[in-house]
Amino acid sequence: MPVIDADVAARTVVEPGSDGLAEVVRRFGSGLIDTGGALDRAALRRLVFADPGARHDLEAILHPRIRVEMERLAAAASGPYLIMAIPLLIEGGEARRRVDRILVIDADESAQIARVMARDGSTEAQARAILSAQASRIERMSQADDIIDNGGSLADLERSVDERHAFYVSLAANPPARGL
Repeated sequence: MPVIDADVAARTVVEPGSDGLAEVVRRFGSGLIDTGGALDRAALRRLVFADPGARHDLEAILHPRIRVEMERLAAAASGPYLIMAIPLLIEGGEARRRVDRILVIDADESAQIARVMARDGSTEAQARAILSAQASRIERMSQADDIIDNGGSLADLERSVDERHAFYVSLAANPPARGL
């Protein structure tokens, strides 16, 4: 099944030589470029989570580019359905316009914090700042058509994913009428 990941698209739009990276440098300065010419994501993360205005500016630069990249990838994808992994879908305010269904893979706050720390090498305070800038669990779950609990075993998660996949293949084969 094609998976189009917003985090991967976010990295693509700021690759060395890209107009996205050039715009980030114009706004935030060349101090965010590492010795290899790439974006120092950790330094950028520290900057934007310390300054909400800077985070807003970064989102204005990157989100349209990420959206275009994801749409480009979606146009080239094939299969009965595709998955768009968009961590900030709810925050973008266009969730229902952009996707047919919203699946939330949920974990409790302590697991989320641990995963952010492991993924980014961030401190607990930085992880909490990142999570506090996102929609709450309640907000995400209130928007969800489907929820998978990611608090159990790997086998439980795999079983839930397999069940959702079968359901989505069925939906793709027999789509519900729109506008009812």
